[in-house]
Formats: sequence, C-alpha cells, structure tokens
Amino acid sequence: MLLNGGALDGRRYLSPRTIAYMTADHIGSGVAVTPLYLPGPGDGFGLGFAVRRVDGEAPFVAPAGDYWWGGAGGTYFWVDPRTRLYTILMVQSPKQRVAHRSIIRNMVYAAVDK
Repeated sequence: MLLNGGALDGRRYLSPRTIAYMTADHIGSGVAVTPLYLPGPGDGFGLGFAVRRVDGEAPFVAPAGDYWWGGAGGTYFWVDPRTRLYTILMVQSPKQRVAHRSIIRNMVYAAVDK
C-alpha cells in the first residue's frame, strides 16, 4: 500500500498526498546527528519511520527517498520507491539486529538485477 500511493488490491486507503507527507522528512537539520541519533546519519524522520535524505551516508545500500523502520526484537522493513522494492525481515535477534539489517539490505540489493 505504501509503495502504491495508498492503494492496495484496487482499494484506496490513503491518498497519494498523505503518503508523500508521511514519507517526507519532518525534522530537517534541527536535530544533531550524534552516535545516539536514531535513525542514523543521512536519515530524517517522517510519520512513523526513518526517511533517507541523502545517498552515501549509511553503512549499507540506502538510496535517498527510501523509508524504513525496525523493531527492538529485530524485525525490519524498508521501502525503496525508486526501484519499487520493499523488504520485510521477520527475525528475533535483539542483540544482533543492527548487523542483520545491514547484511540483508546489502544482500537484497546485490541480488537485484534491474
């Protein structure tokens, strides 16, 4: 639904304008990016998830415009509107979750042919 501008299976749940608002950065440069900053370097924050502002600042493949979030136990998702790709990772790994997220992103983008 997020990737399709708010529609799923022929039904509209959110307007494209709402999706655009949700996936826009709402914090800008007003927040200091320190090692404790979640979501991380190059990311801002939309309504409910991190929003990638720029290419090249993450330790994994993360093009500007993608948005993502993860749970404390290791679950994780991201949506890349440029390539129309989304990924959902369902794991329970509280101590290794950050490493798994980087690995899965790099593996998925390495496997994509187009």
